[in-house]
Amino acid sequence: MTETSQYVPPKVWTWDSESGGRFASINRPIAGSTHDKDLPVGKHPLQLYSLATPNGVKVTILLEELLELGHSEAEYDAWLVRITEGDQFSSGFVAVNPNSKIPALMDHSTETPTRVFESGAILLYLAEKFGAFLPTDHASRTEALNWLFWQMGSAPYLGGGFGHFYAYAPEKWEYPINRFAMEVKRQMDVLDRTLAERPYLAGAEYSIADMAVWAWYGALARGVLYEAGEFLSVRDYTHVQRWAAEIADRPAVKRGIRVNRVWGEEANQLPERHSAADFDTKR
Repeated sequence: MTETSQYVPPKVWTWDSESGGRFASINRPIAGSTHDKDLPVGKHPLQLYSLATPNGVKVTILLEELLELGHSEAEYDAWLVRITEGDQFSSGFVAVNPNSKIPALMDHSTETPTRVFESGAILLYLAEKFGAFLPTDHASRTEALNWLFWQMGSAPYLGGGFGHFYAYAPEKWEYPINRFAMEVKRQMDVLDRTLAERPYLAGAEYSIADMAVWAWYGALARGVLYEAGEFLSVRDYTHVQRWAAEIADRPAVKRGIRVNRVWGEEANQLPERHSAADFDTKR
């Protein structure tokens, strides 16, 4: 659909809670909690509060990768946060993340429990805590962090930009869809050119940079994000396709993407995760 009339911004913007769209009922221009509710706490030091969106699966993939490596201290409880129902605005969740976005992590192994919010910060925190999936030499570590922060800065164009206007906006508008489709394709080209020269984003080693970027751009490459694969011709990015398929085949990744998932095939859903045995009960 092409715009038939020009929108003229008002002199002073006001909140229209009836503006429509899939997330209209939970979007608001103020922060803080809407209701009092404590967060549950399980038996492990690491308590994750999340949902299996791309930002959420970054963290569960890393935790499962750490366990795969033999870091038993990375055992965790993963609690479901239903963002469409406003769970992220509970007083307990806001105390962990004042920005009311998933994922959020509490580490009870420290003398004073440590809160960690923003998915990139959680990845970096856990990688440093366990000394894994972050290169130790200066050049490779810096390159991994380059790509980790590239993802944090780029994904809003894919999610809040392209994804919103292509998949969730109450009406389809040509200009924003074209604008953000162009940017997402440029980003995919950035990745494809990089992965043509190296197996992983930071070089020879699989790292938290790959986990972060794969959660968004790997899902797009595999055609499972917004069902936009054909629209964006994702098969053209052959090096991204190779990288995305290799990561998708990792056992820890297969487990991680199931955690806090409550849609799709029932066999792939694991609303909460409290031990490795939980995966067996859902087979």
